[in-house]
Amino acid sequence: MIRQRVRIRFRKEGDLRLISHRDLVRVWERLFRRAGVQLSMSEGFHPKARMTFPSALGLGIAGLNEVMEVELAELADADELLQRFRALAPAGLEILNLRLLETGEKKARIARFDYTIEVPPTRRDNVRLAIESLMSKTTHLIEREGRREPLDLRAGVERIALHDELLMFQLPAGATGRSVSVRPREVLTALDLGDLETQGFFLSRTNVELAS
Repeated sequence: MIRQRVRIRFRKEGDLRLISHRDLVRVWERLFRRAGVQLSMSEGFHPKARMTFPSALGLGIAGLNEVMEVELAELADADELLQRFRALAPAGLEILNLRLLETGEKKARIARFDYTIEVPPTRRDNVRLAIESLMSKTTHLIEREGRREPLDLRAGVERIALHDELLMFQLPAGATGRSVSVRPREVLTALDLGDLETQGFFLSRTNVELAS
């Protein structure tokens, strides 16, 4: 049985940032069908395509350098696949690059994430002060619904700064590499920016960095 693993980097933006992760999976499944690429399927009564996203993107957040892995049931040429996907991808989905994985190569494991959001001019001075206050602390405990113990937000923020109009921050992945210990919207709330998304601004995940 042929099983060719492929790692794909892509952008999800525009109207596509407003669809759920489940809908994104369906978009990819349709893209593979349109491209005439046969996917490897799981076994059992309800087989599913062997397609994985190391970290699902939150609803409403643009992803500028996302990663996914898929297993094909046929041998493929990377350049040909890339051209076919780019020609058929819907608006808002851009295929950045595609690599065939070697046999035995480990699955993608996330190291950290980078985020940005635009901050309006009238709030930038307060944001700078809030960043300075947050980063000067050894701990900053927050409550999360469904979690018994408070979460230390400060320990989950590696870098944060305001560069001109853009707030930029970096969050390490969780212990499993599949989740973020601190959520990007929790960072916004800590900086008194939790209302930005209701005012027409939106978060972008600019990079998903893989562990070496």
